[in-house]
Amino acid sequence: MKIRYLLNFCLLAWGAAAYGQNVVAKKVPDAIAGTYSLILVDNLLANGDRVHLYGDHPHGILIMDGKGNYCLQIVSEGRPRFASGDKSKGTDQENKLALQGSNAHFGTYTIDTIKHAITFNINHASFPNWEGTKQVRPFELDGKIFKYTVPAPTTGGSVRGEVVWERVE
Repeated sequence: MKIRYLLNFCLLAWGAAAYGQNVVAKKVPDAIAGTYSLILVDNLLANGDRVHLYGDHPHGILIMDGKGNYCLQIVSEGRPRFASGDKSKGTDQENKLALQGSNAHFGTYTIDTIKHAITFNINHASFPNWEGTKQVRPFELDGKIFKYTVPAPTTGGSVRGEVVWERVE
């Protein structure tokens, strides 16, 4: 009889815990879903210096829906226009600056509520090496500000990326 009560209690507790995790997991994406405007995207060097990867005033948009889909675009301020006005006729230098001055990717995202991490499951990206990868980033959500770090940016070395977005109302 005692074993039966203990088994029922454990099943009830397990069910409540599983239900609670589902509720939390569901609330977080709803809280994080939205449209964001880029505030900054920097590399933080080991000595504490910051490198503004896309200039002092980069532009960007991050859209995350409540179903786990996202799209992200970042561009440098003041990118030079192509002299020919035709993208297919860009010079090597124009193409280089256009590529280095932008970052775009899209796919799905998941939230780990325990680790406070977002995982971008990247379907396609302007940096082809990221296609088909999972990028895990610790994040903070403070009101309208969504901030995450990039533990291993594409620039390599002992740097860490920091990206800050502000929710657009």
